[in-house]
Amino acid sequence: MLAIPSSSDERLTTVRRSKFAYVYVRQSSINQVRHHQESTELQYSLVDRAVRLGWPPDRVVVIDEDLGKSGNGQVERGGFQRLIAEIGLGNAGLVVSLDASRLARNNRDWHQLLELCSLFGVIIADGERLYDPCAYHDRLLLGLSGIMSEAELHQIRIRLHQGERPAHA
Repeated sequence: MLAIPSSSDERLTTVRRSKFAYVYVRQSSINQVRHHQESTELQYSLVDRAVRLGWPPDRVVVIDEDLGKSGNGQVERGGFQRLIAEIGLGNAGLVVSLDASRLARNNRDWHQLLELCSLFGVIIADGERLYDPCAYHDRLLLGLSGIMSEAELHQIRIRLHQGERPAHA
């Protein structure tokens, strides 16, 4: 079992807490948004996670413009672009997502996010732990998580395409 960091974690610096925490909320399709509302609610509750990690409620920003949009890179995600811009402007201290690997489902977006977080000293939190993209082991875990997420999406596509083909007699 992984230890859930407390607000006294050394990565949760005063400098990071003086910036905004961004909670990124996304589900891949409108169908998921309509029929899996518990997931959406769980993602919105991540605001409480940011507050427990030491961010004042008025410094926690929810980005939810990408509800119903896939993270595979083929769909324009204005919310993700906004998140990237806020990191690049130096406004972010923390990015929170239900599962860190769900922030992006393609390696281009994923590694852009990790690189910017590393450059600007932004930590990433998911439902279980904190990651510091500047720390070698955290970046390794995040990199592997991104690769696995993209591979999972690839496998889903293969299964969908196989389901579309007529069965051979």
